[in-house]
Amino acid sequence: MKVLLLSCSTGEGHNSAAKAYGDYLSSRGVESVFRDVLGFAGKNVTQKASEIYNSTLSNHLFGIIYKLGSAISDWTIGKSSPVYWANKKYCSRLGEYIDSNDFDAIVCSHIFAADAVTELKRRGRIKVPTMMIMTDYTMVPFTKDSDLDWYLTPHADVVDFCVEHGLSREKILPWGIPVRREFYPPKMTRDEARRICKKEFGLLDTHKPWFLMMTGSMGYGKIKETVKEILKSFNDSVEAVVVCGFNNKLKNELSHIATRHRGIHVIGYTEKVSLLMDACDVLFTKPGGLSSTEAAVKNIPIIHTNPIPGCETANAEFFSTRFMSFYSDKIKAQVNMAGVLCRDEAVRDQMLKAQRQYTHLDTCEKITELLLGI
Repeated sequence: MKVLLLSCSTGEGHNSAAKAYGDYLSSRGVESVFRDVLGFAGKNVTQKASEIYNSTLSNHLFGIIYKLGSAISDWTIGKSSPVYWANKKYCSRLGEYIDSNDFDAIVCSHIFAADAVTELKRRGRIKVPTMMIMTDYTMVPFTKDSDLDWYLTPHADVVDFCVEHGLSREKILPWGIPVRREFYPPKMTRDEARRICKKEFGLLDTHKPWFLMMTGSMGYGKIKETVKEILKSFNDSVEAVVVCGFNNKLKNELSHIATRHRGIHVIGYTEKVSLLMDACDVLFTKPGGLSSTEAAVKNIPIIHTNPIPGCETANAEFFSTRFMSFYSDKIKAQVNMAGVLCRDEAVRDQMLKAQRQYTHLDTCEKITELLLGI
């Protein structure tokens, strides 16, 4: 068996979900190939799309674009949207690649890929099973344009919303989001993880509460304000580890604060997220669908920080209304709740129980058994 994994680099979560499933396939002895679908649109298109996406986030335009996209998507139910037509333009080159590589299944983790594969299906170019992994706890605009065999949603509670917005209920599989095997239990003990972190990152006191702060790959959110509130509330009685991703400006600004406070530790992009999660008492994270799922599968207390308007707002609502996380747009409330989760074992256990109730630990197994069965 050979599986094509198609994603798009507008947000790292899409890539991470596809690669997580690819890693699982490898563990089963199944070959997979990962490709960014916009690579078939022309030279440097992937890079340009990523730059435009990041620019809309830094200029606070993404929320406006998302609302506009939702309105257009609802208005065009029954006909193809401009997004679908844009992805049609390069699907012939994608089709040639698929024809020459003899794939047995195609799994998409981004709507652009799903649109292009849909057009190839409609042209009779694809006969193998196709699936879309939805990486948020909602249905993003324009998903209804696509017509794949299955749609993988994070949870059954998302299904009705998807049906209301144009998907066929019979095609929806509420099996969760693929995450890398390292996030699944059993996890490393906190003491062991802290010993390794102290060695690898030079982090200091392993006996204090640890707050892990994740900002996404590009370092978004009101992180400086949150760090200042943590210092105001806890001074140096906690260890706050901030992962800034690729945002070097943020890293430099926080490093300046860290020179005056022993409890603040600043890290750039790292592949050691699972280790840091094992070491921490509470995670502060923006509500990305993939990163939130990783934390819930890891089963650690989550404080959701201010979301990027759009799908992340829906993610924060899904998690917080089920007490899988705590969310407030007030930074002081976020920091206060982090303290509660460290002090109050009953509140902490309630959140961890909710996470176990609403996450799936067999997502990759179910997908693979379905595809292998066919």
